[in-house]
Amino acid sequence: MLGRSDSSGLILSFYGDDFTGSTDALEAVAMAGIPAMLFLEPPTREDLVRWPGLRAVGVAGTSRSESPAWMDTHLPGVFERLKALGAPLCHYKTCSTFDSAPSVGNIGRAAEIGQRVFGTSVLVVVGVTRYQRHVVFSTLFAAGSISGAQEVFRIDRHPTMSRHPVTPMTEADLRRHLAAQTSRSIVGFDFRRMLADDASSALQAALAAADMVILDTFDAATTRATGRLLAEHAARKPAFVVGSSGVEYALVDHLTAAGELPLAPPPTARGAVDRLIAVCGSCSPVTESQITWADSNDLAVVAVDTVAMVNGGEAIEADLADAVAAALSTRAGVVLHTARGPTDPRLGPTRAALEKRGLTGFDSARVLGGSLGRALRRAVARTGVTRVVLAGGDSSSHTVSAMGVEALEVAGPLVPGAPLCRIHSSDAVIDGVEISLKGGQVGSSDFFARVLAGH
Repeated sequence: MLGRSDSSGLILSFYGDDFTGSTDALEAVAMAGIPAMLFLEPPTREDLVRWPGLRAVGVAGTSRSESPAWMDTHLPGVFERLKALGAPLCHYKTCSTFDSAPSVGNIGRAAEIGQRVFGTSVLVVVGVTRYQRHVVFSTLFAAGSISGAQEVFRIDRHPTMSRHPVTPMTEADLRRHLAAQTSRSIVGFDFRRMLADDASSALQAALAAADMVILDTFDAATTRATGRLLAEHAARKPAFVVGSSGVEYALVDHLTAAGELPLAPPPTARGAVDRLIAVCGSCSPVTESQITWADSNDLAVVAVDTVAMVNGGEAIEADLADAVAAALSTRAGVVLHTARGPTDPRLGPTRAALEKRGLTGFDSARVLGGSLGRALRRAVARTGVTRVVLAGGDSSSHTVSAMGVEALEVAGPLVPGAPLCRIHSSDAVIDGVEISLKGGQVGSSDFFARVLAGH
């Protein structure tokens, strides 16, 4: 099996297509008692000597906001290095809303590259029951957010994801969605076949006949079956799987039921801090509600001059650090934001400023995220704050890179999908700082209070 009986090696490796999604996968394994670390660059076996006892290794990437040409250049080497680590299962981790497009964040292209590197057909697992993401007959449904009681929508009718500014989901059938991104053959393997007595052999037949096979995952039974099928498939030969953290949750459900987990005590709640810096690069209405809550609960809320930030220069970053330091002299927290929801009036002028530089809206995450990361590092140096938040999957990838983070491990639980992580860095300013990376759909309106409280 993949767990306790394989005491000398890795159970799993993964590449996250953005940073918030990467910590989601990291949380799934760490809280199940699997020692894990998330790196910004693929580690070698020699690198892992610094971290004895690791059983899962992840790489936080940016492919969600990149082009197919970028993937062709960068992903083969990443997948080769992960394959060399020897884990039986390698996961290309996507968002649970599976939003992607032929020109940006192309999941089909990533699957093609993984198939070529690993020499095997690709399993696709997207549903995450605990996040109210459900796949039935290869069709994706998602709640309005992953916190609290929420109405569930077919993904192409979801109030946010159907109108995502970069990768709107206009197709709920994942077979058709992927077919717009790849010419490889795609089939569904539905719950009736998954729960049958001959599921394992039937899945192998499906994988032999198609390039990509999509599993249904929508409840406890299909989640457990998914984990068992993944483990059995990976036990035959190194396997490559594409999808959400449903991969990790299914695998740990199966291994826990089999008595193979936990391998180590899971992290516990960290407790409160007195000050917090949050950086929001998300246009999501969920994040907008959290900014509104902060504004109404005595946290300082600062609108970033995104046009000035696009035009560049250290002055805007220094000014932001100054604003944060000033705000924290009288408030428990400060929230910087580049947009206050999908109708923020800064969005149009920001796109225009990017175009004047020969850039497009696709470049906004890189430009704004990088500048925000440098400003955040300055602010931490000025204030000594020990806990920070990044909201927004696309922008946070670039923000973390610009901060100088080298690796992350789960420090403790917080809310589903956004644990508190501990930064590892050669830069003493940020080494040991706790960080929560939150996707746009994650958390209730009082999320920042939860981060301050540490539970």
